[in-house]
Amino acid sequence: MGLLDRYRATGADLPFGDPRRAHGVAMEGYFWRFSQPESGRSVIALIGVNRSDTGPWSTLGLGSYPAGFLRTMVHPEGSAVGDALGAAAGSAFRGSADRLQVDLGPDALLDVRISDRIEWPRRSFGGSSVFQSVPALNQYWHPWLLGGKVEGTAQLGGESWSLDGAQVYGEKNWGKGGFPDSWWWGQAQGFAEPDACVAFAGGEVSAGPLRTEVTALVVRLPGGKLIRLGNPGVSPVSADVGDETWSLRGRRGTLTVTVEGSAPLGDAHVLPVPLPRERRNIAGAIEHLGGRLAVEVRRRGKLVWSGESELAGLEHGGIERARAEVLRRGGSADDADAGPVSAR
Repeated sequence: MGLLDRYRATGADLPFGDPRRAHGVAMEGYFWRFSQPESGRSVIALIGVNRSDTGPWSTLGLGSYPAGFLRTMVHPEGSAVGDALGAAAGSAFRGSADRLQVDLGPDALLDVRISDRIEWPRRSFGGSSVFQSVPALNQYWHPWLLGGKVEGTAQLGGESWSLDGAQVYGEKNWGKGGFPDSWWWGQAQGFAEPDACVAFAGGEVSAGPLRTEVTALVVRLPGGKLIRLGNPGVSPVSADVGDETWSLRGRRGTLTVTVEGSAPLGDAHVLPVPLPRERRNIAGAIEHLGGRLAVEVRRRGKLVWSGESELAGLEHGGIERARAEVLRRGGSADDADAGPVSAR
């Protein structure tokens, strides 16, 4: 293994590197989200390729809004591509930059092709910015896909959906220990301007004795300009997050971005997160598949763009928080597939 390979095996990437490629850390997560504003629907698909002492395995998931459908599972296989974006788990999950196929049972199927992709612009850093180059962090984040053309279908519960023309988003997250102790996340399309996209991710970042709280915020404005905030001291983002509200404010020079998200706790799912070495999932995140998100961008106080979506994905993560919510709903403490209260 060469020096660069050993460096990437810590989870880090050099400036102008490609964060989409697998690093070989304990967890490599891949996430896709499809929004259909005309029908009020959203679909998520995820795979976490995990490493244990006995070999790789994976965490899989497929869910939809407003049907309240969610299917998750532990799969004994898992592989992540080292020279491009891609991950697989046997015949249950195959994802790449231009194709996604999921088969978690006859009522949990997805098959889509993605073309005309709007990918992260080739810049010195990805979504994690300067933290991308810091070795051995517990978590890194990169929103690599900010739009594209979708063709395909989904079978979710008792419903068959065409996803032709849906708006698409994709991201990757990875780290040496799975997930941080606490985190928050959000993503939205479905604005009046179909090329607009918003995403954010924050939490407690650590590497050895280093420990700090960081939130990264990405806004793709109508027309294509990309704003990325979240570098401490240069473009800081403050976050006030609960299980039903997400309030962010970021600034860089004369530019300010505010994001306000909300969703009722009763409509949330409890999603699994992996314990890589233990080869099992555990309840870890309170996830809304169809919340409200409003964003406002100003420069020198003058409005640049504002938008609102009713199809936002919003998440508040933390194992203890998720366990408490599962118990509140009457489930077992380790239940990692608890649907919304309204669907129970």
